[in-house]
Parts: sequence; structure tokens; C-alpha cells
Amino acid sequence: MEKSARSDLPTRALGRTGETVSAIGLGGWHLALPQVDESLSFRIVRSAIDNGITFMDNSWDYNDGQSELRMGKALRDGYRDRVFLMTKIDGRSKREAARQLDESLRRLGTDRIDLVQHHEILRFEDPHRVFDEHGANAALLEARQAGKLRYIGFTGHKDPRVHLHTLEVAEDHGFTFDTVQMPLNVMDAHYRSFEKLVLPELVKRRIGVLGLKPLANGIILRSGTVSATECLRYALHLPTDVVITGIDSMKVLEQALEVARTFRPLNEGEVTALLAKTADAALRGEYEPFKTSSIFDATAQHPEWLGEEPERLQKLMPA
Repeated sequence: MEKSARSDLPTRALGRTGETVSAIGLGGWHLALPQVDESLSFRIVRSAIDNGITFMDNSWDYNDGQSELRMGKALRDGYRDRVFLMTKIDGRSKREAARQLDESLRRLGTDRIDLVQHHEILRFEDPHRVFDEHGANAALLEARQAGKLRYIGFTGHKDPRVHLHTLEVAEDHGFTFDTVQMPLNVMDAHYRSFEKLVLPELVKRRIGVLGLKPLANGIILRSGTVSATECLRYALHLPTDVVITGIDSMKVLEQALEVARTFRPLNEGEVTALLAKTADAALRGEYEPFKTSSIFDATAQHPEWLGEEPERLQKLMPA
């Protein structure tokens, strides 16, 4: 990976992969929202890279593929070689996962994606489908062997117990994930907490920690308890390898860059104060609706993206 145009943005080791990435990552979903035209998305991606952001987040299902297409265009002219590129696939079956991966490769305009993650592992059955003999992980292992991807992870935003279960199922199949993506923010610390339950396990296993939803798409700010800067600083303070944040304007990009450049670990008093300010608002998950509703669950709205159930299980159903 080439050195970034600027070197004042902090970097962190990505788990045990041997990769070094920027402490802040660029979220791909926002790149194709209605208020972000293609020209602006192009400026956001290239400006982020020119200012030291090397971690690019995306997903096969973001905005009907437009997020990947726009990022792919922005990564032309040598920008692709300056970033660590990640995307996600929804398929649980081997066939559907392979199809989605090949589509992501075409959209992103690359022959290799650095990290591919099983997306939205939200249900306790999801890891069993992924690790079935004819499941999605078999497709990713074959793709890795073919040089289409380098590392494998999984994501989820619903319940830390599902994450822990997924790690157990992977271990039962002799597999260790390279990365795990999950919500890490000032509200999560109080309710169904990934920080308390999953984060220590990932650190112990040296699995790369990808923090998402540091502002919960701005919903946390509506609580009136904390600022955007405080949210980003808190997420960076945790033992995260990358904090992925959504950026839909140049102003928001500069804010994220400034927080990263000036970051210093929070002291105990600062952490206590932030958690005290958010405790009441966070108590029932009101400002983390991705945990308490299906509004953010794309695969619940589109179950066909998961692909077919394993054939051996279908045979168990009564005729």
C-alpha cells in the first residue's frame, strides 16, 4: 500500500493481519444517499484518501449497488492501490455468496478486495448457514484461494450474544475470523453492549475490531446529550482498529479528520463524564434502533438476498 499524501492521521494495526490502516474509516452507505450526488461522492472519497484515510467500507447491498459503483469510479487513477478496501455480502448459501462477491468485484473495478465480510449476522441461525458445507464461507475460502480476496470477517448490529455465538460456531469449524464489525458508541456501553461483551473477546483473540455507528447515523445526536466530536472521540478511545463513520459532506469529512488528527486517549474522568451524560437516554436502546427494531435490517426486508437454505435441511421438511 502506498503512503498516503498526508501522514498526520493516526494509524492502527488491524488485528493479527499485519496490515496497518487509518484509525478512521470511510463508510460507504452515505456515498449514494439522495443528498449526495456522484460528483460529491467522488470528492469525498478522493479527499479522504488524500488526507490519510486508507480504510474504505462498502457493501454489496448499499443503495442497490450504487455505493460500490461510485467508490469504484473514485478509486481509479491509482487511488485503489492506496487503500485497504472492504465490502460485505449478504448471501448465506455458497452459490449466492459467490454471485454477490463477483458482482462487487465488477462494481468496485478491482480484481481483489482486501476484506470481505459476511454481512448482517443478526440471527442465531446465520452462522450455521454460513458455515454449512454449502454455505457462504466455503465460497469465500475458494475466492481467497483464487486471489479474489485476502481476509474474511463478519458484521452485525443486533445483539452481542449473536456475535459471541458466531465466534463459537466458527471455532467449531476450525475457522478464525480476521475481523469483526459491530456498533461501538457512547450509547452501546449502557444497553446490550458489544463493548462489554464482545470487544474483550476480540482483543484477546487478536481479531481486528471494526467499530461502526459511532453516531448511529446521527440518531445519538438527537438525544441532546453528546456532540459528534465526543461520539467520535469515545469510539476512537476504545481498542478499535478502525472506527467507520458515515460521511455525506465535505464538512463532515473535515470534522472526522480533525478529530482523528487531534485524538488523544480519554482519561478516566472524561469517560465517566460521557457515560454519565448518556446513561438515561441509552437505557432502553431508544437511540440505537438497529438493536431494537428491524428498520436497519436490510436482509429482513430482502430475505431473498440470503439465498437458499442448505439442501440437506430442505429435505427434512414434510412433503
